[in-house]
Amino acid sequence: MGGFTFFRAYVYYMKRDIMRIAIAQDGNSVSEHFGHCQRYAIFDVEDSIIYRRDDLPNPGHEPGRLPVFLAEHGVSLIIAGGMGPRAIEIFSENGIDVLIGIGGNVDYVAQDYISGRLSPGKSSCHHEDDGHMSKDHQMSV
Repeated sequence: MGGFTFFRAYVYYMKRDIMRIAIAQDGNSVSEHFGHCQRYAIFDVEDSIIYRRDDLPNPGHEPGRLPVFLAEHGVSLIIAGGMGPRAIEIFSENGIDVLIGIGGNVDYVAQDYISGRLSPGKSSCHHEDDGHMSKDHQMSV
Protein backbone atom coordinates (compact mmCIF):
# COMPACT_ATOMS: atom_id res chain seq x y z
CA MET A 1 0.00 0.00 0.00
CA GLY A 2 2.85 2.42 0.82
CA GLY A 3 4.37 1.87 -2.63
CA PHE A 4 1.10 2.80 -4.29
CA THR A 5 0.92 6.07 -2.33
CA PHE A 6 4.51 6.84 -3.28
CA PHE A 7 3.71 6.11 -6.94
CA ARG A 8 0.71 8.48 -6.88
CA ALA A 9 2.82 11.21 -5.30
CA TYR A 10 5.53 10.65 -7.92
CA VAL A 11 3.01 10.87 -10.78
CA TYR A 12 1.61 14.10 -9.31
CA TYR A 13 5.13 15.54 -9.02
CA MET A 14 5.96 14.65 -12.64
CA LYS A 15 2.77 16.29 -13.92
CA ARG A 16 3.44 19.62 -12.23
CA ASP A 17 4.14 22.50 -14.57
CA ILE A 18 7.52 23.62 -13.22
CA MET A 19 10.17 25.68 -14.97
CA ARG A 20 13.24 27.73 -14.15
CA ILE A 21 13.72 30.98 -16.04
CA ALA A 22 17.02 32.88 -16.23
CA ILE A 23 16.97 36.54 -17.23
CA ALA A 24 20.27 38.22 -18.11
CA GLN A 25 20.37 41.20 -15.76
CA ASP A 26 22.25 44.51 -15.43
CA GLY A 27 20.98 46.54 -12.51
CA ASN A 28 17.23 45.88 -12.47
CA SER A 29 16.95 45.66 -16.25
CA VAL A 30 17.31 42.95 -18.87
CA SER A 31 20.88 42.98 -20.17
CA GLU A 32 21.45 43.70 -23.85
CA HIS A 33 23.84 40.71 -24.10
CA PHE A 34 23.33 37.51 -22.15
CA GLY A 35 27.05 36.77 -21.80
CA HIS A 36 28.15 40.17 -20.57
CA CYS A 37 25.48 40.69 -17.91
CA GLN A 38 26.29 41.22 -14.23
CA ARG A 39 24.11 38.32 -13.11
CA TYR A 40 21.10 36.17 -13.95
CA ALA A 41 17.78 36.66 -12.22
CA ILE A 42 16.51 33.12 -11.64
CA PHE A 43 12.76 32.59 -11.34
CA ASP A 44 11.28 29.27 -10.25
CA VAL A 45 7.77 28.99 -11.61
CA GLU A 46 5.09 26.42 -10.86
CA ASP A 47 1.64 26.50 -12.43
CA SER A 48 2.23 30.08 -13.67
CA ILE A 49 3.20 31.35 -10.22
CA ILE A 50 6.69 32.57 -9.28
CA TYR A 51 7.49 30.88 -6.00
CA ARG A 52 11.18 31.73 -5.75
CA ARG A 53 13.59 34.34 -7.12
CA ASP A 54 17.37 34.24 -6.78
CA ASP A 55 20.34 35.96 -8.36
CA LEU A 56 23.11 33.92 -9.93
CA PRO A 57 26.39 35.77 -10.60
CA ASN A 58 27.72 35.55 -14.15
CA PRO A 59 30.82 33.32 -14.01
CA GLY A 60 32.29 35.12 -17.04
CA HIS A 61 31.81 35.11 -20.78
CA GLU A 62 33.56 32.28 -22.55
CA PRO A 63 32.12 30.83 -25.78
CA GLY A 64 30.04 27.72 -25.03
CA ARG A 65 30.40 27.94 -21.24
CA LEU A 66 27.26 29.78 -20.16
CA PRO A 67 24.67 27.45 -21.76
CA VAL A 68 26.22 24.51 -19.91
CA PHE A 69 26.49 26.55 -16.68
CA LEU A 70 22.81 27.54 -16.79
CA ALA A 71 21.73 24.00 -17.76
CA GLU A 72 23.61 22.71 -14.69
CA HIS A 73 21.48 25.11 -12.63
CA GLY A 74 18.26 23.65 -14.05
CA VAL A 75 17.38 26.56 -16.35
CA SER A 76 14.88 25.77 -19.11
CA LEU A 77 14.50 29.28 -20.59
CA ILE A 78 16.93 32.21 -21.00
CA ILE A 79 15.61 35.71 -21.66
CA ALA A 80 17.97 38.46 -22.84
CA GLY A 81 18.23 41.54 -24.98
CA GLY A 82 20.37 39.66 -27.42
CA MET A 83 22.81 36.90 -28.31
CA GLY A 84 24.41 35.52 -31.41
CA PRO A 85 23.19 32.59 -33.50
CA ARG A 86 25.88 30.20 -32.26
CA ALA A 87 24.93 30.86 -28.62
CA ILE A 88 21.28 30.20 -29.44
CA GLU A 89 22.31 26.91 -31.02
CA ILE A 90 24.35 25.87 -27.96
CA PHE A 91 21.49 26.76 -25.61
CA SER A 92 19.19 24.60 -27.74
CA GLU A 93 21.68 21.71 -27.61
CA ASN A 94 21.52 22.00 -23.79
CA GLY A 95 17.71 21.90 -23.70
CA ILE A 96 17.27 25.62 -22.99
CA ASP A 97 14.78 27.74 -24.92
CA VAL A 98 15.83 31.28 -25.87
CA LEU A 99 13.81 34.49 -25.95
CA ILE A 100 15.71 37.55 -27.22
CA GLY A 101 14.95 41.13 -28.12
CA ILE A 102 13.53 41.75 -24.65
CA GLY A 103 14.03 44.84 -22.51
CA GLY A 104 12.70 46.28 -19.26
CA ASN A 105 12.61 45.49 -15.57
CA VAL A 106 13.43 41.80 -14.98
CA ASP A 107 10.60 41.27 -12.49
CA TYR A 108 8.02 42.69 -14.91
CA VAL A 109 9.52 40.72 -17.80
CA ALA A 110 9.23 37.45 -15.84
CA GLN A 111 5.61 38.21 -14.97
CA ASP A 112 4.83 39.20 -18.57
CA TYR A 113 6.33 35.94 -19.85
CA ILE A 114 4.28 33.85 -17.43
CA SER A 115 1.13 35.78 -18.39
CA GLY A 116 1.78 35.25 -22.10
CA ARG A 117 2.29 38.98 -22.76
CA LEU A 118 5.94 38.81 -23.81
CA SER A 119 6.90 38.72 -27.48
CA PRO A 120 10.41 38.29 -28.85
CA GLY A 121 11.96 41.20 -30.67
CA LYS A 122 15.12 41.76 -32.62
CA SER A 123 18.39 40.81 -30.92
CA SER A 124 20.29 43.78 -29.51
CA CYS A 125 23.56 41.91 -30.11
CA HIS A 126 24.79 41.95 -33.70
CA HIS A 127 27.52 39.36 -34.14
CA GLU A 128 30.26 39.56 -36.72
CA ASP A 129 31.61 36.67 -38.81
CA ASP A 130 33.75 35.35 -35.92
CA GLY A 131 30.49 34.42 -34.18
CA HIS A 132 31.25 35.70 -30.71
CA MET A 133 31.86 39.43 -30.55
CA SER A 134 29.22 42.09 -31.13
CA LYS A 135 29.87 45.46 -32.78
CA ASP A 136 29.27 47.21 -29.46
CA HIS A 137 31.80 44.98 -27.68
CA GLN A 138 34.40 45.34 -30.46
CA MET A 139 34.35 49.10 -30.04
CA SER A 140 35.06 48.83 -26.31
CA VAL A 141 37.86 46.25 -26.57
